[in-house]
Order: sequence, then C-alpha cells, then structure tokens
Amino acid sequence: MKDLKQIDKQYIANTYARFPVELVSGKGSLVYDENGKEYIDMGSGIGVTAFGIADDEWQAAVSAQLGKLQHMSNLYYTEPCALLAEALCEKTGMKKVFFCNSGAEANEGAIKAARKYAAEHKGPEYFTIVTLVNSFHGRTLTTLAATGQEHYHELFQPLTPGFVHAPANDLQAVKDAALQNKAAAVMIECIQGEGGVIALEKDFVTGLAAFCKEQDILLLVDEVQTGNGRTGALYAYMNYGITPDVVSTAKGLGGGLPLGAVLFGEKTEFTLGAGDHGSTFGGNPVCCAGALSVLNRLDQDFLDGVKAKSKLVFDTLQGKPGIEQVSGMGLMVGILTEKPAADVVKACMEQGVLCLTAKNKVRLLPALNIPDEVLKKALDVIIGCAAV
Repeated sequence: MKDLKQIDKQYIANTYARFPVELVSGKGSLVYDENGKEYIDMGSGIGVTAFGIADDEWQAAVSAQLGKLQHMSNLYYTEPCALLAEALCEKTGMKKVFFCNSGAEANEGAIKAARKYAAEHKGPEYFTIVTLVNSFHGRTLTTLAATGQEHYHELFQPLTPGFVHAPANDLQAVKDAALQNKAAAVMIECIQGEGGVIALEKDFVTGLAAFCKEQDILLLVDEVQTGNGRTGALYAYMNYGITPDVVSTAKGLGGGLPLGAVLFGEKTEFTLGAGDHGSTFGGNPVCCAGALSVLNRLDQDFLDGVKAKSKLVFDTLQGKPGIEQVSGMGLMVGILTEKPAADVVKACMEQGVLCLTAKNKVRLLPALNIPDEVLKKALDVIIGCAAV
C-alpha cells in the first residue's frame, strides 16, 4: 500500500502543517483513522460540518440532486439556488443573495458592493473599508488587506489599497478612522474567530450600527465562521440586535460542500447589476441542495439546543485547573490554557479528541448537534489535558 503521507508531502503544496493523522471515515461527531482509532471531532472541519459527518438528511438531499443536475451555469435558473436564496432572505429579512464558493469570495463580494454603493451615492473618493485590529477576513490579496493582523501581510506586499484597521471595542477610534478616510463601509466579525475567539462588546456593536446608519456608511458583517447557527442564533449579529447592510457567510452553510453567500439588505439590494459580479460555480445546485437541508433545520428549537450545549461547555470548563479563561459564544469556544495551546491539542488528539487552535487558545467548533454524552466525554479529556 502506498504511503499516503509521503504522497501528500511529495505532491501537495506545503501550505498546511498537518497533524499526523489520516482520517478515512466517520459518522456524526465520531471519525476514524486508517488504523480504526476513534476520535471525537470538536472542530467540524473548522466549523463546516454543522450536522456532523455523513449526516443522513444532508446526504439524501445531495444525492438526490446529484442524480438530477450537478451543475449548470448561472445563465439558467435552477431550483435549489432559488429556494436557498428565498430561505436565507425569509429567515434574515435581507433582500437578495449572491452565491459564491467560499468565505473569502463572499467577503470580496461584500467589499465590491460597498465600493460601488459608495461611489454611486457619495463619490468615487469614498472607497476605504475600515476593519478591526485582530480581524480575519480571508487569504486573497484583498481579504488579506482587510484582515487586521500584520503577520498575514508580511510576505505579500503590496496588498490591495483602501483598508484601515481600528481597535476592536473602541467606537471613537472606528468613527475617527471612518470619517478621516472617507469610508465606504465598516466590516466586522461579531466574534473574532481566528483572532482568538473574542466576542465584540454589545455596546460597541450597537453604537457602530447607529453611527454607520447616521453617516450612510455601510455596515458589513462577516459571518463566515459565526453564521448558520454556530452562536446559538442563525447569524451572530442577531445576538446584538442590529441589522447589517451586507452579510457574508460560508463554512457551515454548505454542510461540507463549498458554498458562500453575500446577503444584501434594503440599502444594497440593487447595488450589483448584470455583469458587475459573477461566479462559475456560485449557486451550484448540489451545494445549494445540501445547504437547504442544513438551513431548514436551524429553527428556534434547534438553536435553543445549541445554546444549551454552549452552557454545558462553559459551565464545565470554567474554573478548571490549567484553564485561565473560556471565551466565545454558542459552540464557538476559545480556551486559554496555562500550557501552550498546541501542547493541549496534541495531548487531546492522542486521547482521541480533535481540537483546533486560534492564536494562543484551544478552539472548539463541534457539530451543532453533537450528543451531550459525546460532548461531555470530549470535555473531560480536554480538562485532563489542560491540567498542569
């Protein structure tokens, strides 16, 4: 048998520091390596497999669509694309949707729309996008420029111009940056995921929304990681009681297939016209069929269940030996440990629990429907591995 790890090393670009585990199968929140060892998956593909591995309903929806039409270009109508857009708008109150393939592409679409809106309504000099220090918005040159973490910028200069970064939770600093730089928009993550799983303060978010409305500066909310039920609300901004002008999302929406979406509110619904933007694979019928099976199950009862599981996580972890802080919201959790986070993750993996990191924290993004008994078992392992 060929050595898969050696083939990977020889033929795949060295952009990932992979864990030394080959995963071959799974069901729900359990996955298995090539030797049959069982792991509890507390990362869900970095927040993607919202209903776990090989979810029956998701599989059925995807398989049924595969037997009908796997792809057509956006020159034609397809049912899953239209129905998914309808469901997204009805559940959020947004007005129109543009489909793409990833979170970075969704953020690119939001940025393009913001610049076009500002150019048409205020003048072409209004093009700057204000983002927050410690943010993460993607790995294209433009979304890297939007990302407020300098170490991501170092090797890829010059980045796309027109982005400035202001401190999170400092409303005056954001206002000053927006007014001084003739901002088209302010772009935020309600919870800074890659930045350490840090939720923004509610007063800051509501104050920012009021300021943007007053100044006719668009408010863009990046819901790539926080969206689709992850925080116990359908989208994280709903926890803050605000209404964005544009929402970008991806990850959990497709349930395991690549799908991103840009949702436009009343102010921006007609900003992009024919020819202004496009995507060959955006709105792919198989991806949209899978997404419909995910979105249609994210009702209030299910979201209340996510909140209950979140309470279980926070109550179980807080105050345990070796754990200094637990942050985040819903099932998007950051754990600051006395030991280096990488050491804790390695120890957990050896004991059959797969976790992630975010900066100096252990990060948990389990499936939204992870059974409580499986969740408790994983938390016990994490507590043991974090203990000094």
